[in-house]
Amino acid sequence: MNYISTIKIALVVFPFIAFLITMPYVLKEYHKYGSVYWYRALIVYSFVLYLLTSYFLVILPLPSREEVLALTTPTTQLIPFNFITDFINNSGFVLNDFSTYLTVLKSSQFFVPIFNIVLTIPFGAYLHYYFKFSFKKTILFTFLLSLFFELTQLSGLYFIYPRGYRLFDVDDLILNTCGGLVGYFVGSLLLKFLPNREAIDDTSKALGRKVSIVRRSIAYMLDWFIATFIYGLAFIIFDFNVNYNYLIFMGAYFILLPYLFKGQTLGCKFMKIKIVSTKGNKLTLLQMILRTLFFYLGYVGLPIIVLILCSNILTYFSDTLLVYSVLLLCLFIFIYYVICFFKLAISKKIFYETWSKTRIISTTLEVSVEDDVDNNE
Repeated sequence: MNYISTIKIALVVFPFIAFLITMPYVLKEYHKYGSVYWYRALIVYSFVLYLLTSYFLVILPLPSREEVLALTTPTTQLIPFNFITDFINNSGFVLNDFSTYLTVLKSSQFFVPIFNIVLTIPFGAYLHYYFKFSFKKTILFTFLLSLFFELTQLSGLYFIYPRGYRLFDVDDLILNTCGGLVGYFVGSLLLKFLPNREAIDDTSKALGRKVSIVRRSIAYMLDWFIATFIYGLAFIIFDFNVNYNYLIFMGAYFILLPYLFKGQTLGCKFMKIKIVSTKGNKLTLLQMILRTLFFYLGYVGLPIIVLILCSNILTYFSDTLLVYSVLLLCLFIFIYYVICFFKLAISKKIFYETWSKTRIISTTLEVSVEDDVDNNE
């Protein structure tokens, strides 16, 4: 299998890996900065793609178990700089014979060592540019990455195979570490042309001062998950009645919790947002009751009421007209939610906030101020 084929496999697998890390990554970014900055996401996801591609280049192609059992080649090469001797003896390179130069470029004695250097140049560049690793730390972590690759090969892919099907080569450790060294200086060049980590963080924090729809939606979903999980435990322990106690518990969670704890539920606190009064005074219990009541009536209750009323009326229609009426009704409800979505996206405020005289604000600025005070002290 050539390198291009391996890279193609990595590109196919990457969307699945990206899907698995997306929610944890988004939660972490919102919790730390209050936003997901596209430039930071591009760096992080490209780094994940790079690591995935590098790993596949090390382990692929996978042989059959029978092929590995039949191998008689050595599993280790422990002589440092043996690649130089191998190049001199087997590449056919003659210094004063220019006709051998092109042949050498195509020989494995040349491109394999070069590949091992190139493999870790991006790793060193990422470590220095984005993760702000020092020179020594970059070299150390590049060496550890290379050691991980070599041990993966030596162990036969973590003992899945009866022996290593690729060579554990000390020269690979040396060349990979040199690649990280080159990558460190590449990272230094990137710092001259691209935003540094501090600039990226500042932009993320600036974006985090605004509360996006995604941010408040994730906070709401977190709250529902946390509240349902807590109630589920209580139901198992105390054998609650589901119908009424669930509503009481949810009301206490979404009304009393933010009222008692400065406008924050657990989800809001994690996402660094809070509910405040538009009057400028302290959030009242009545405001939280009205906010929650209007929210559920508008987003949950109203569509359900419309569906119930229309279902009773539609029973008098013919089958064909009934089908078209149901589809039209679903379309109207869909349009209703779309209008609410765009109104919230444009004005950042919607009817249940206007009527309850409340709004959601970001607390990232407050956290930044506290951090600055701590740093000054």
